[in-house]
Amino acid sequence: MKSKPNVARFAILLFFIISVSSCAGLRPLEKPAPVIHPVYKLSAKIDSLLASPLFNQTQTAVKIISLTRNRVIYERNSRLLMNPASNMKLLTTASALKILGPNYRFDTRLLAVRSTVQDSIIQGDLFLKGGGDPDLISEDLRDLIDQLVFLGIKKINGNLVADAAFLDSLPRGRGWMWDDDPDDYAAHLSALTLNDNCVDVFAKPSDHLFDKVKLFLLPETNYVSVENNGITGDSSQTDNLKISRKWMTGENIITVRDTLPINAPLYQIKINIEDPTLYTVTVFKELLAQNGIDLHGTILKGKTPDGAETLAVHRSQPLTNIVENTNKISDNLSAELLLKTIGAVTGGEPGSAKKGLQAMRNFLQQIGIDSLSYYVVDGSGVSRYDVITADLITSLLTYMYHDFAVGSEYLSSLPIAGVDGTIQNRMTGTAAQGKLRAKTGSLLGVSSLSGYASTQDGDVLAFSILMQNFIRSAKPYRDAQDSIGVWMAKFHWGSGKK
Repeated sequence: MKSKPNVARFAILLFFIISVSSCAGLRPLEKPAPVIHPVYKLSAKIDSLLASPLFNQTQTAVKIISLTRNRVIYERNSRLLMNPASNMKLLTTASALKILGPNYRFDTRLLAVRSTVQDSIIQGDLFLKGGGDPDLISEDLRDLIDQLVFLGIKKINGNLVADAAFLDSLPRGRGWMWDDDPDDYAAHLSALTLNDNCVDVFAKPSDHLFDKVKLFLLPETNYVSVENNGITGDSSQTDNLKISRKWMTGENIITVRDTLPINAPLYQIKINIEDPTLYTVTVFKELLAQNGIDLHGTILKGKTPDGAETLAVHRSQPLTNIVENTNKISDNLSAELLLKTIGAVTGGEPGSAKKGLQAMRNFLQQIGIDSLSYYVVDGSGVSRYDVITADLITSLLTYMYHDFAVGSEYLSSLPIAGVDGTIQNRMTGTAAQGKLRAKTGSLLGVSSLSGYASTQDGDVLAFSILMQNFIRSAKPYRDAQDSIGVWMAKFHWGSGKK
C-alpha cells in the first residue's frame, strides 16, 4: 500500500525533469536587428568612399538635398570655397534664363543707310552687325546673302564693315591660361562669332609614301594659311602628326608636321583663330563673291551709323536651345557670350563680363545667396580665379527646380547619365542611367559634378560634388562621383520615411 506515493513522486519528478529539459532546449528570444536610417546608410557609404587614400591630398566638398522633403541628406565641406571648373556654367545659364528669358534671340544684321540703296546697287557701305550669337555658322551667313539676293542687290560700291560693338573687344576671359591657345575650348570672343571661332582641319595620307599629307579646311577660307610639312609614312610607323597654329605670334597660320601612316584614317582637329570679327567678315566677303555680289570696296571693322536700316537679319534659335547646347557639351564660348550679353541687356552696350557678373550677383542675392560668399570672374569656369561652394550650387539648383517659369528648361539643358552630353558614357548600365542629370567640370587637378538625381521613391535630390588639388588622372575621382550618383539613384526612404 505504500508504493503508490512512490509512484506519484516518481511521476512528478519525471515531469519536472522533462519540463526542465524541454525548457533548456529553448533559445532566449532574439532582439530584432536595429533599423538603420537610409540617410545614415548613404552617409556611411560616402564617408567610407572619401576615406580612401585617394583623397588624402585632395579637397572634396559634397552636399545633397532632398527637394521633395526639403532636407539635407549629406554634407561635407559644403561651405569650402572650391574651383568649380565648368560647374560655373550652372550659374551663367541660370542667370541667362532668368534675366534674358527663355525666348531671347540673338540677331545678326546687314544694314545700310537707306539713301545709298539704289536699285540693285548699294552706293555706300554695307554693315555686318553682330549680336553675340554663339551658334552662328557659315550657312547662316548664306541665309543673309540670300535675303540680299531676294532684294535684288548685285553690287556694293562701298566697304563691308564688321560691327562687333554690341560686346566689348576683350578676346579672353579674366584668368584664362596664356597657353590655352590654339585649343578650341579657348576660342576667342566677339559679338561677331562664326563656326565657334575655329576652323576644322582635316588631314589624310597621300597615295604615295613620303609625299605630303593631304589637307583641307572647313570653312574653306583665305583667312588662314597653311604650312604643310606633314609626311605620309609607311604602315609600320606611328601616327604622330601634329597640327597647330602660330598662336604665340598671333598668326592665323596652320602648321602641320611629322608623320601620318599611309593606312591611317582621316585625321581631324579643331583650331581656334585670332580676331573672330575679321574672320567672320572675311568669310562673308568670300560668300558674297560665290553668290555673284560684287564688293568694290574693302573689309574693315567699325560701327554702324545711327539711322542705318536693316536689309537682312538672321535670328538665332531661342535662348532655351542655346542654354541646352551650352550645358550639354560644356561650350565655353557660348557661356562667355551669354554672360556678356546679360551685361549688354542690363548695363548697356558694350556688354562685358564685368556687367554680366554684376547682374548675376544681383540675381543670386535676390534668391538668398550672399554675394560675399563666392568670387567669380568669367562665365564658363575656364578661369582659375573662380571659387564657389557646394552650398551655393545646391541652393541655386533648389531655386531653379522650383521656378515654374524656367525650371523645366534649366533641367532639360543638363546632360543625362548614360544618355547624352558630357556624361553620355558615365554610369551606363547602372541605376543612375537616365535618372541623373548633371553638369560636369574639368580642369587640370579639378573635377566636379552637380545636378539632380531621382531616387527609387521618385524623390528628387539636388547635389554638388566638387573635387580639387589632385595630380593624377581625373578618372578615379570621376569614378567616385559616379558611385555617389548611383547610390543616390538607388536611395529609398523605406522605414526611414518618418
